[in-house]
Amino acid sequence: ENCAMIFAAGRGLRMRPDTDVTPKPLLRLAGKPIIVWQIEALARAGFHNLVINTAWLGEQFPSMLGDGGDWNVSIRYSHEGSADADALETRGGIVHALPLLGDLPFLTVSGDIYTDFDYASLIPRLAAISRGDADAHFVLADNPPFHPDGDFAIRDGLATRQDPRLNYANIACWHPKLFRGLPGRAKQRLFPWADTFVADHRVTALHYRGTWENIGTAEQLEALEHRLSAKMRQ
Repeated sequence: ENCAMIFAAGRGLRMRPDTDVTPKPLLRLAGKPIIVWQIEALARAGFHNLVINTAWLGEQFPSMLGDGGDWNVSIRYSHEGSADADALETRGGIVHALPLLGDLPFLTVSGDIYTDFDYASLIPRLAAISRGDADAHFVLADNPPFHPDGDFAIRDGLATRQDPRLNYANIACWHPKLFRGLPGRAKQRLFPWADTFVADHRVTALHYRGTWENIGTAEQLEALEHRLSAKMRQ
């Protein structure tokens, strides 16, 4: 069964003081927690096995989301600790959660983005990784104003660090073998570590041109709230 991991362990410092009492993915957006938009989208796409990593105020996630039954998914939690300092970053979070993610390729997505991306489109990509056609797959989006230089370009369907570059959309597929044997309980980021696989032409990529927003500040959250509320009233 297709498995997805939602990153939710970050501190959200730029959204203080709200995040002093509520984890950023649990802040409300148009009537529901930001992370629930992701859970609903993943459920629609057939991802019913979800893993959520937590650290700062992590006890609030199972209290609010439970076991996922409200969305017809199974949610398991990878608790990295209770303090901000306990968070293991993205790669460290995956390594820590690996026993819950299983032996098949899996999807990762940030719990603090908003997008109408169709996650079902990644199921064939997961199958390709399972066959050995690639080691990973990145979803790229147009560069937001705060990140004009981007991260990766696409050449012949493969991710590359050449210019001009697009924004890494915090949506990716991975083979678990990439993370086996890495140090546990260690802060580790995905990049530049994953550049090795990009350089080896083992990472496919696609450019998503639809709605994608990184919710980094209270102002961004408020602006998105207004847009979504207006759209829902139509």
